[in-house]
Amino acid sequence: MQLSLSRNTATSLGLLAVLLWGTVVGLIRSVSESFGPIGGAALIYTTGSAFLVLLLGFPKLRTFPRSYLIVGSLLFVAYEICLSLSLGFAANRGQAIELGIVNYLWPCFTVILAMLINGQRASAWVVPGILLSLAGIVWVLGGSGGLSWDRTIANVSSNPLSYGLAFSGAIIWAVYCNVTTRFADGKNGVALFFMLTAAALWIKYLVGAEPALTFTWPATLELAVTGGAMAAGYALWNLGILKGNLTLLATASYFTPVFSTFFAAVWLSTRLTASFWQGVAMVTAGSLLCWAATRGKAARGA
Repeated sequence: MQLSLSRNTATSLGLLAVLLWGTVVGLIRSVSESFGPIGGAALIYTTGSAFLVLLLGFPKLRTFPRSYLIVGSLLFVAYEICLSLSLGFAANRGQAIELGIVNYLWPCFTVILAMLINGQRASAWVVPGILLSLAGIVWVLGGSGGLSWDRTIANVSSNPLSYGLAFSGAIIWAVYCNVTTRFADGKNGVALFFMLTAAALWIKYLVGAEPALTFTWPATLELAVTGGAMAAGYALWNLGILKGNLTLLATASYFTPVFSTFFAAVWLSTRLTASFWQGVAMVTAGSLLCWAATRGKAARGA
């Protein structure tokens, strides 16, 4: 996708990518209800792969650094499987939205790992940022009563698989963000990574005792929208960060939990409490603090 874009146009496309990513939690959960957690996820990434090939072209493997292909593909596939299956295996729609917020701990973890792995410097504001993000998760999982470790532990214990997958996914994506930038050499392997994710999920579907897939027109249309939204999000974000206002896009991306929660609540017809929204605001504010604490701080040895 080689286009001549102005800076404003590229920035607008990047902002559109943020909005598209905000639809992912609600759409993945909805598709999983129609096709099952594993079958639905396999269909989503198959559809997304097709869209990405149309948008970005078929990946040319010889142009990619080998380390990026190996490390990037393993981390990307692991993250996408954790995200999609955590939502698919959620006990109900409200829990799926909670899991989406747990997934958005990745910006906080990305900063922590950047400091540990890449020697990223940060101001003292990084500490309250991390604590605020974690407190926001506890606030969300604690239910209408707000901050409560007992209710949070009870909530997580009710579905440890989904919460474990969501939390693991946040850590994996933070590792991906820190590690692959060293190896990518400016390449974008997202189309290939989507294909590998689809292949892994289809293997899981075929070897497991999964129910047969039943296609209806509404479910098929929703599947196409979900795969298209995910693919377009990655493709447009790539254009945005290459030619747009990176500072504005980075700031906007940290508000994804707010839009994601709003869209999922509407799409899944789920009423959320004021306490839930307070937790979402805390996670978002904590992530912004972490990001602001590292701005203008060069990594040691850079």
